[in-house]
Amino acid sequence: MRLFAAVLPPQDVTEELASVVAELRKLPVAEALRWTGVPGWHFTLAFYGEVDEDVVPELSERLERAARRTARFPLAVHGGGQFGHGRALWAGAAGELPGLRLLAERAGAAARRAGVDTGEHRRYKAHLTVARSREAVDVRPCLEVLDGFTSRTWTVDELALVRSNLPGSGVPGEQPRYEVVGRWALGAAG
Repeated sequence: MRLFAAVLPPQDVTEELASVVAELRKLPVAEALRWTGVPGWHFTLAFYGEVDEDVVPELSERLERAARRTARFPLAVHGGGQFGHGRALWAGAAGELPGLRLLAERAGAAARRAGVDTGEHRRYKAHLTVARSREAVDVRPCLEVLDGFTSRTWTVDELALVRSNLPGSGVPGEQPRYEVVGRWALGAAG
């Protein structure tokens, strides 16, 4: 199964971001982008790719341990950026970013200790993908709008293990389906 660890923003925060994304979708550049849906909005901590089902219990145990050892922290969706000259348009984060990075490092380490090949280690960049493109796109008008956006701040209090079910129908614009397969409270070690 295709898995990743993530922080899931609360519904009211995704609704705030959805209002801004609705404005972005009115811009002329919007037609060149494939927009992600609200159910897919998350801050990926560590992407695991295909994981054998028999590894999931140990991975889950290690993620639970990582969550217990990590204190809760404040976070907001803020600003935006791009990867690959507009191939990915994303909303960023503000708040206790060192706490988010620490949780990402621990989620990656949990996978490695469980025997999951996480590939090349990259410096963590907090982002929530709102649109993609197969071609380079000038997304500067979108970035100008995102730069002025900050959601309400919430307390990140859990780590989620999420399964990504990729579209199989071949229908253009079909979105992956995401299924939370595990949730663990942060700071539960007391």
